[in-house]
Amino acid sequence: MDIPWHFRKAFSGSLCCRHRQAVSGPAILSEKDVVLAAETGSGKTYGYLTPLMDRLRTARDDFANTVPDQDLAQSQRLCLVLCPNVLLCEQVVRMANCLCGDDGEPLLKVSAVCGRQGWPVNAPDIIVSTPAALLNNIDPDKPRRLEFLRCVKFVVFDEADMLLCGGFQNKVLRLINMLRFDEKLLSRSNKTVSEWPMELESESLSNFTLDDKKDLKTEIISEGKDDSEDVDVDNAVEDVDVDNIVEDADVDNLVEDVENGSIKRKDWRRVRKYYERSKQYIFVAATLPVNGKKTAGAVLKHMFPNANWVSGTYLHCHNPRLKQRWIQVTLETQVDELIKAVKSKDGECRTMVFANTVEAVEAVANVLLKAGIECYRYHKDFSLEERTQTLADFQGKGGILVCTDAAARGVDIPNVSHVIQADFATSAVDFLHRVGRTARAGQFGLVTSLYTDSNRDLVAAVRQAWELGQPVETAFSRKRSFRNKLKKRAGLGKEQRLVNS
Repeated sequence: MDIPWHFRKAFSGSLCCRHRQAVSGPAILSEKDVVLAAETGSGKTYGYLTPLMDRLRTARDDFANTVPDQDLAQSQRLCLVLCPNVLLCEQVVRMANCLCGDDGEPLLKVSAVCGRQGWPVNAPDIIVSTPAALLNNIDPDKPRRLEFLRCVKFVVFDEADMLLCGGFQNKVLRLINMLRFDEKLLSRSNKTVSEWPMELESESLSNFTLDDKKDLKTEIISEGKDDSEDVDVDNAVEDVDVDNIVEDADVDNLVEDVENGSIKRKDWRRVRKYYERSKQYIFVAATLPVNGKKTAGAVLKHMFPNANWVSGTYLHCHNPRLKQRWIQVTLETQVDELIKAVKSKDGECRTMVFANTVEAVEAVANVLLKAGIECYRYHKDFSLEERTQTLADFQGKGGILVCTDAAARGVDIPNVSHVIQADFATSAVDFLHRVGRTARAGQFGLVTSLYTDSNRDLVAAVRQAWELGQPVETAFSRKRSFRNKLKKRAGLGKEQRLVNS
């Protein structure tokens, strides 16, 4: 990829990062939908920012040559970046603002719409937001919503595996349907019925009732139901507020066309498959399992079957720059082993200690404090301002950060040399994001995992997958069988005791 001069700073990292960015660039510049799945610390953020910003600059400059109004020129093409939390939104904004011209000013206007930051007064080139904050800002204001949906030409889903699952899924699927419907309206306005594919021929609709109108309205936005037979998105579609996606005026226009004979009901249903694309969707993740119908990877393959997948060399697998140390502990030895692990590194380095719950984080922090070891604490019970300050102090001064998995994904803290699992991870995603806090951008790192007898079989499977270069999630997919085996073993023991008695 020929990298524009003003973006070369973003490619100044390790060889691994430059390779990832060089691979993702052409895929994004191809204008096709892209799934960028690569290991943590491989430069994914700049991997999508640089080509998109180049396309935005080119389009803005070309449009400015033909339209005198610069504000209008800037509003024609907008990039939307969706993130799961405010901290990641702010991080993306900071990284985008690092790309500057010779005058030291950022190349493009970037605005965050999240937390206490509302809708931007001046039209930006890039909006970074969480799904909830975005919907809160565009739902109440119809003109803003319609203008925004039409201007958005590039949509990035950062931490896509998180956005497509759990509490984010409904809002994200709703936004995708809104954006796709705008594409279809634009496509329809640019084409006449005679330009649609020949196979769209069908019988005319002579009697179009109010029920038919409602059905058409539902048909327009319920693409998820038709396209997701094997994916559990029905509930998300049913929860969508139809009126906020499809305006009555839009449906009335379609109804009028049907009644005039210029469009047929079945034609509209079929044209959904043939509409002219006007937006590009980019999904970015460090963990994207595809096993199972409800995983984020499976959802993407079903909803965006023609997307171009760009995968990292060590996605879900062992990073050769990462050294692993495994220590089995008991109730009697875990405190001593934890303190020993924390003290094993030079005090000038940055160490992250992970625990599974807020209570466990507080307990670990108290253990370290009693041993005379100062540490920071990071979990959901702290306010956003407190968490932001904690990360800033940890990044600036170094030391030890005791945290939950809230600090495991999306937060880019350079030079973390040691990760300790005081509690062993409960899922493949958590494990991969934890160990991915170190050995980033071509550097080396150490991970010390403390585990108990209850984790022994799982740890053995993870270590085996790690050593064989296999995806780590295969080990965690066996976790249920481990539990069943333990239950069966316990049940047989209980049965034997009953027989003996």
